[in-house]
Amino acid sequence: MAITLVNPRGLPETGAYRQVAVASGSKLVFVAGQVAWDADGTTVGAGDLAAQVEQCYLNIATALAAAGGSFADVAKLTVYVVDWTPDKMPLLMQGVERAAARLGATPVPPASLLGVAALDVPEHLVEVEATAVLD
Repeated sequence: MAITLVNPRGLPETGAYRQVAVASGSKLVFVAGQVAWDADGTTVGAGDLAAQVEQCYLNIATALAAAGGSFADVAKLTVYVVDWTPDKMPLLMQGVERAAARLGATPVPPASLLGVAALDVPEHLVEVEATAVLD
């Protein structure tokens, strides 16, 4: 595996992600921001943040598989949530947990969470992009 996830002493531990990803691989994979579209371009989970987060993560997994990787290779995630407020965190985490169960993986690389005013399509509530490193 090209990625080692670490919580260094002196930084807070969080169950949602690790603070540092150490990459030793040689192939970088940049996954475009994924929204809650299925393979046909239909929005999944209109109005349901958890369902949309789940679909975003599943789409990232599909993109990574096409590059020969998986969530184990992800060095960094960036999550954009429309009209973010802290009370949305349980729904966000519910979506991540549902995706993890379906994928048989726990995606916990370093992550940034950004609140945004809007995304490309009004019914999209979240977009997730990934950077991965493969051997």
